[in-house]
Amino acid sequence: MTGFSADWLSLRESADHAARNGALMDKLADHLRYAGGARDSVEIIDLGCGTGSNLRAIAPALHQRQQIWRLVDHDAALLVAAREHLADWADEAVRDGDALELVKGERELHVSFIQGDLARDLDPVLDPPPDLVTAAALFDLCARDWIRFFANAVTRRRCAFYTALTYDGHEIWQPPHPADSAVLAAFHAHQVTDKGFGRSAGPEATQALSQAFENLDYTVETAGSPWRLTPDDAALIATLAEGQAQAVQQAGLVEQSQVEEWRAARTGSGVTCTIGHQDLLALPG
Repeated sequence: MTGFSADWLSLRESADHAARNGALMDKLADHLRYAGGARDSVEIIDLGCGTGSNLRAIAPALHQRQQIWRLVDHDAALLVAAREHLADWADEAVRDGDALELVKGERELHVSFIQGDLARDLDPVLDPPPDLVTAAALFDLCARDWIRFFANAVTRRRCAFYTALTYDGHEIWQPPHPADSAVLAAFHAHQVTDKGFGRSAGPEATQALSQAFENLDYTVETAGSPWRLTPDDAALIATLAEGQAQAVQQAGLVEQSQVEEWRAARTGSGVTCTIGHQDLLALPG
């Protein structure tokens, strides 16, 4: 699977957290509260965890005081970064072998870290079954066949599933640029290339997830979670534009001079953009 740097993941974290759909997160928290009965604990697997941003977004929103997290990523360097970032984020942090015991507010978290290849090792990663399987900004990189395989693996275990920030292909950049449409089309062409799981679903990933879980009798709800970036987010906008321009050049569908003009316009001052994402919650029927 294509890797991401810890610096990029850190740069986008505040925008990610601000974009998440709060109503859908509340529904997740309520489901886990009542599904757990009298238990004051919950077990969660976070797939493609990166530096632990998904945990930092979800953990404070859950009602359970005791939380057991298993963080999974293919990149060993990101797992190291996740330990460091989570220890810094917590009010208290104690190393327990390769795991962490964290205190954040009134919540106590046990966090373990697993290096695994989700394209090949999904079933072992999901055992023993948790209460919740979650991920963020992952499934647009995955193939439709793998998404169906994933949905089967989750539903067989009767886990809840929640994912946030799946790219949906909608972008609005201001001020407008003549190359916007051509650049976006070429970026979408790059999005559906193989990122390690086969031909990616790209902007259609949320639709593929919804269909897969609904076909397995789960109740599915989606909600928008767009980035709305202003000139105050100039560093994130510039990095985003640089990465998108590189992908467009790799696609080879737009003249290089056009791509360079677009890149220069998008990394200047006063740029704003809205980047579309979808959150999804799938619960056992």
